Amino acid sequence: YSSWNFRHPKTLYAWDGACVWIPCTYSSVKGGGHTLDNLTVYHNFTYDKKTKHYNGTILYNKSLKTKESTPSQERVQFLGNNRNNCTLLINPVKVNDSGLLGLRVTSGTDKWMASLNLSISESAPQPHIELHQEIREDQEVTVTCSLNFACRDYQVHLQWSLEGSVTTSTILSPERVATQSHLSFQPKWTHDGKNLTCQLWDPMKQRILSEKTVLLEVKHAPNLEIQVSPQEAIVTEGESVTMRCQVISSNPPHWSVSWFKDRTKLKEQGTTLVLPEVTRTMSGQYTCQVSNDVGSRQSDVVDLQVHYPPEPSWVQLSPSSIKEGVTVELTCMSVANPPPANYTWYFNEQEIPGKNGRTFQIPQVLVKHAGRYSCLAENSLGPGSVDREADLNVQYPPKGVTTVIQNPTPIREGDSVTLSCTFNSSNPRVTRYNWNSPGSQDHTSQKLTIQKVTWDAQPVKCEACNQWCSWSPSVNLNVLYAPRDVNIQISPNTEIQSEKRVLLQCQYSSSRPADVHFFWKKDGSLLKEGKTLTFGQIFPEDSGTYHCLVNNSIGQTSSKAYELQVLYAPRRLRVSISPKDGVVEGKTAVLTCESDANPPISHYDWFDGKNQDLHYYGQMLRLEPVKLQHAGSYWCRGTNRLGQSQSPPTTLTVYYSAATISRRAALGVGFCLAIFLLAIWGVKLQRSWKRIQRQQGLQESSSGQSFFVRNLKARRTPQAERPASLGCYNPVMEDAVSYATLSFPLGETDTRRLRDAGSSEMREIPPSRDDRVTYAVVQNCQVADYENVTPEVLDDEGIHYSELVHFGNGKRALAQEGVEYVTLKH
Repeated sequence: YSSWNFRHPKTLYAWDGACVWIPCTYSSVKGGGHTLDNLTVYHNFTYDKKTKHYNGTILYNKSLKTKESTPSQERVQFLGNNRNNCTLLINPVKVNDSGLLGLRVTSGTDKWMASLNLSISESAPQPHIELHQEIREDQEVTVTCSLNFACRDYQVHLQWSLEGSVTTSTILSPERVATQSHLSFQPKWTHDGKNLTCQLWDPMKQRILSEKTVLLEVKHAPNLEIQVSPQEAIVTEGESVTMRCQVISSNPPHWSVSWFKDRTKLKEQGTTLVLPEVTRTMSGQYTCQVSNDVGSRQSDVVDLQVHYPPEPSWVQLSPSSIKEGVTVELTCMSVANPPPANYTWYFNEQEIPGKNGRTFQIPQVLVKHAGRYSCLAENSLGPGSVDREADLNVQYPPKGVTTVIQNPTPIREGDSVTLSCTFNSSNPRVTRYNWNSPGSQDHTSQKLTIQKVTWDAQPVKCEACNQWCSWSPSVNLNVLYAPRDVNIQISPNTEIQSEKRVLLQCQYSSSRPADVHFFWKKDGSLLKEGKTLTFGQIFPEDSGTYHCLVNNSIGQTSSKAYELQVLYAPRRLRVSISPKDGVVEGKTAVLTCESDANPPISHYDWFDGKNQDLHYYGQMLRLEPVKLQHAGSYWCRGTNRLGQSQSPPTTLTVYYSAATISRRAALGVGFCLAIFLLAIWGVKLQRSWKRIQRQQGLQESSSGQSFFVRNLKARRTPQAERPASLGCYNPVMEDAVSYATLSFPLGETDTRRLRDAGSSEMREIPPSRDDRVTYAVVQNCQVADYENVTPEVLDDEGIHYSELVHFGNGKRALAQEGVEYVTLKH
């Protein structure tokens, strides 16, 4: 069982004095980690079965555990390592080194012997040449020269005896040791039967060590050569000619011969072609063709020339259609071999002197050159004859072409115009007409009608044509028309500002006739006459739509409307109020700043009657809801980029609402009632005071009796207990005041007192004296009775009673102590 795997060539070849390179690799079957310990190289070794040792000449023995390199001066050198490389070099090698070579290796307890053969010759062996089985002409082939030898310390070259592309390679591998050279070339028929040699060359000693030669066999088509008699291949008509086709080389041999004339195969066969009594038609190019299994090949061309005199000649004109003024070339056509050397020319059967070439030219042919031309050709065999004449026909386009206006002038815009195309002469005849007027009808007839001619009609010209065309001079129609392209030019051409100088000019592009008049219109009304319209100082009122009118004897043309806009600062500002007749508080009021400005006002300011800025900048000032304090005057100020202006004040009237009126009316009525009650109370107090004074006077003047009225406040009947039928006083409905009178009847005691007082005092009391006291009561609307007394407190809504008490001498009768009551009810 082998525990080692060695790879190396089985046999190596060399010669005496050369070297042997032994490429060798090894590996352990047991896997990685195993290395060699020792290497011994034996020559012609044997194995002793008794001792179980190898015997032989030891060429090399070394322990591989050390890393010492093999000295280069030793003949046997180990170039490997103790892991996988066991390459050896023997330099130089000798003839007696031939034999069996053994490589004994040990690795621990493992041992192995690898053997190979050395074949050492006295001289270098011949290289080996490998050829393809068949080499064909013009098909690239590669030939390989190889030698079973290669050593890096002994360089050799392989060289070829034939030119070509050479590639050399050296093989040093455990499978093979060799040197190779590859020659690629394209074989020719000339290589057939030639030797091909590969030489082993020693570049150090500059000598050939050995060589190998092979014979090339190139398969090729026949190689030919044609021979003719006479050799120049020039004969006169009637003589004979012999041609021979000679095969120089053919591999494989040829098997047919064919003849060709001007690439046309002839019926004749064989290597010889005989032409007895040749004619002029036999002139041409002759070849022979030979075929074999590889292919066919033609010989070189033999140009056979048969000489004969010129054939009857004729004249060729170029160009075929001859126009006056072009260059005309006349050529004498005559077949002859050799070609004619001399020519004679004739015009209308008269010889033209100085013309002896095959061609002659007429640089600018004219009508006078028209006629019959002929020629006569001559060569070394003699003159020919005239076959036919050539008729030179000089043609020209129509001459004297003119455009004629047939209708009378002048021509107005929109008229129909008829024109005619005339000419003086033409060769050939005129076949068609062309006009350059795109707006017309029937462009190919001799007459042209233009319907509704335009003002800018271009000049018209016609073209008369045969094979060529001629244009007439242009005819101007001179169409009469009203002024065109009327427009207004303004200066300055920038924006127009009020109070600046402005100039408007009326322009037009053309008019026929040129005598024109100018007019100006503003907003449809005739303004003035003249080309220019000048504003020394322009005002906003000058803004409007302007037209410029230009007329001549044909008609009148208006410009496009020009909108003249005058720019000015704001003016005529006023404040309009909606609604205009005033607004009730709580509603909405809209104040609008109306103005006249161009450009429009860009910024508004609002102020009240006190000139306070309201800080509102829109055109409309909206007050919602309106309050009483909004009433007053307002004014606005408008600004554009040209200036500013302000409006006069406008008053905003604010009316009370129904709720406010009610509140204020109620307040007024309450105030009036209070004043009225105070007044009544004052009157009452005054009267009460006067009555008391009067009563006191009566008491003092009479029996000294006195009385006073004491107000007693009784309990007011509750609201629910009051009769539902009682009414209330409405001061609005009735302005009257109810009065009540209290009468005090006199008793007997009082009567007597009066009587006792005396007559004088009685007279002091006027007859109209009345002891009654009148009370007036004004009460707020209450569902209750009113007593004939005034409350002690004004805001007391209770019922008041009056009690009359008499003071005097004596005892008052009981019957007289009652009190009379008067109740006022509404």
